[in-house]
Amino acid sequence: MSKKKKRAKSHKKNEITKGIFNVLEKEPTKSFNYKQVASKLELIDTESRNLLIRRLGELKNEKRILENTRGKYQAITNGEYYQGKVDITARGNAYVVVDELENDIFVPYNRINRAFHGDIVEVDILNKKSNKKPEGEIKKILERKKKRFVGIVDLQKTFAFIRPTDIRMYTDIFIPPEGVGKAKNGEKVLVEIIEWPDKAESPYGKIIEILGKPGEHHTEIHAILAEYGLPSEFPAEVENFANTLDTSIKEEEILKRKDVRELLTFTIDPKDAKDFDDALSFEILQNGNFSIGIHIADVSHYLKPDTVLEQEAYERATSVYLVDRVVPMLPEVLSNNACSLRPHEDKYTFSAIFEIDEHCSVKNQWFGRTVINSNERFAYEEAQYIIETGEESIPESVSIRNKAYSIGKDTVFAINTLNSLAKKMRNNRMDSGAISFDKVEVKFNLNAENEPQGVYFKEAKDSNKLIEEFMLLANRKVAEFIGKQKPTKTFVYRIHDQPDEEKLLALNNIISRFGHKLNLKDKKAVNSSLNKLLEDVRGKKEQNLVDTLAIRSMSKAIYSTDNIGHYGLAFDFYSHFTSPIRRYPDVLVHRLLQHYLDGGQSPKKETYEELCKHSSDMEGLASSAERDSIKYMQIKFMQDHKDQEFTGVISGVTEWGIYVEIIENKCEGMVRIRDIKDDYYTFDEREYAIIGERTHKKYQLGDTVRVMVKSTDLVKRHLDFSLLGKPEE
Repeated sequence: MSKKKKRAKSHKKNEITKGIFNVLEKEPTKSFNYKQVASKLELIDTESRNLLIRRLGELKNEKRILENTRGKYQAITNGEYYQGKVDITARGNAYVVVDELENDIFVPYNRINRAFHGDIVEVDILNKKSNKKPEGEIKKILERKKKRFVGIVDLQKTFAFIRPTDIRMYTDIFIPPEGVGKAKNGEKVLVEIIEWPDKAESPYGKIIEILGKPGEHHTEIHAILAEYGLPSEFPAEVENFANTLDTSIKEEEILKRKDVRELLTFTIDPKDAKDFDDALSFEILQNGNFSIGIHIADVSHYLKPDTVLEQEAYERATSVYLVDRVVPMLPEVLSNNACSLRPHEDKYTFSAIFEIDEHCSVKNQWFGRTVINSNERFAYEEAQYIIETGEESIPESVSIRNKAYSIGKDTVFAINTLNSLAKKMRNNRMDSGAISFDKVEVKFNLNAENEPQGVYFKEAKDSNKLIEEFMLLANRKVAEFIGKQKPTKTFVYRIHDQPDEEKLLALNNIISRFGHKLNLKDKKAVNSSLNKLLEDVRGKKEQNLVDTLAIRSMSKAIYSTDNIGHYGLAFDFYSHFTSPIRRYPDVLVHRLLQHYLDGGQSPKKETYEELCKHSSDMEGLASSAERDSIKYMQIKFMQDHKDQEFTGVISGVTEWGIYVEIIENKCEGMVRIRDIKDDYYTFDEREYAIIGERTHKKYQLGDTVRVMVKSTDLVKRHLDFSLLGKPEE
């Protein structure tokens, strides 16, 4: 045989060997016969198939693959693959987060093997014997996080490609002719991936929704919802079902409930709220104590299991609050009408009623279904005016009724007494180790076309904290009531784990640059010093940065049937009972509480744990969508301020640039290293800084800088700044 023929045969053998491992390792838990392997490798000639059969036998004898049943072969994994979640970086590489490993596994872009951001995968560590940080290769995709992506249509003659707008999606998506539909070139669409053939460079998909022209407000808001798989409207069958519900108040139903319609009752909510799911009642008892009722809309009276309405509420799990709209969990007939505790209307409620003394000690408690009739509806601003002035007259400048009006002395006394009690309860919580996160909320003044006319910050005042404390009281006491019963009963808790020690050390390192310090000696010292930190930065330029970093150092609160308490609130028992119009877990809590009040047995824990996990996941998606909508509106606002200089604080430092948050409006954008022309800057990870090689000029996390808007991109939601230098320069 000539050398040329030998080389060709050797090459063919190597190619088939490589192909065998690719097929088996791609699905390491499955076994394949030679026909299946040949089909996947597209070997159709007799010579190649014979070589494949021979090579499979050789690899089995060399113990490089398994023959687990006669003629069926499987990859040898040695149990060394790890399971984890993929985190794709902006540069196209990835990290796989594995719970049992201290360090994330770095995966270069050429070893991602078609995994997407958020996928659950099997990963093999390639440098096991090295002391370096682990580097690996993704071997198998176990679970796709999502199959739907938002992108821009690049229309060809008969087919199209979709360019995803998510920078972590590294591939475009091929749309065959039958999947294009009516989409036009350049439109923003929602696409679903159908398959990714082995030989194809791009996954195949179909366009399932045309969102509109990029950059238009309607398009971009709907794109944010679509990116997270969140609905923008209710299916017709759900709306129809809700509209056929009998929402009238029935005398026979009232007789089954505690009737508290004669009690002084009112709601306090944001001035633009339409769904009022909580009300407070107030009564002075003969012994001088106070009877305070926390009355919550009885959504479970209308929302029944095994209905299309229930399924929709479960799937949504939460209302989504975007900058210009609310995407409700329940149709309007319930959220804004039947379940909303509007004034001067009889409403079905689920209540927690407490006898409380002047020291905030709970002497008695009662839980159950009630009927109420709210006397007044207040906005937070109106309640705040009453707290600050003690006046019975609400002036037109504060009123949400477009005119001045008066309330009775008993209502003024009730609000001020509740405020006094709320302050004591808050102080008690702080003394017990609760952490006071009063992070600044960015809000926009929008005109009729949803254009941002201004930015303002929502500040929590006494009226907000009054409502917060009594909602916390109800949530805690309901959880205690069930959680302390023996034998243990299945229940839905809101839990919050202790912060990660490494994150606290990192936070301490960063805040030291502003002259602050945490005491990490023990839990009490940590909480006390965290509260002092949050108080010390209030009103300072670094407040939002420190608030954000402190929140990031905390664990994430989730729903669970396993109670570990709530670290941030310093409660041993905590649940969500007070917002069933906008949170599905609260509906579950109402159902379980009534079930136990009726003497019911504990249901299967596993069923409710699944519901908890789904609710936590949907809450996370809603939060991400809400953040993206704020980012979008900030960029829209900054488009009209391109000629203006701003003072900002460096809020993040990376190898490709620095993030700057403008102090006066909290808009955050990036200054890219390549755009800073006075020197060649490099990233110093240890210093949280970029440093000029020639001048040694340093831009460090927390530094104050001057910037101008360089460019804005509503479609990709990018805001880039030009760096003008530091204020003193």
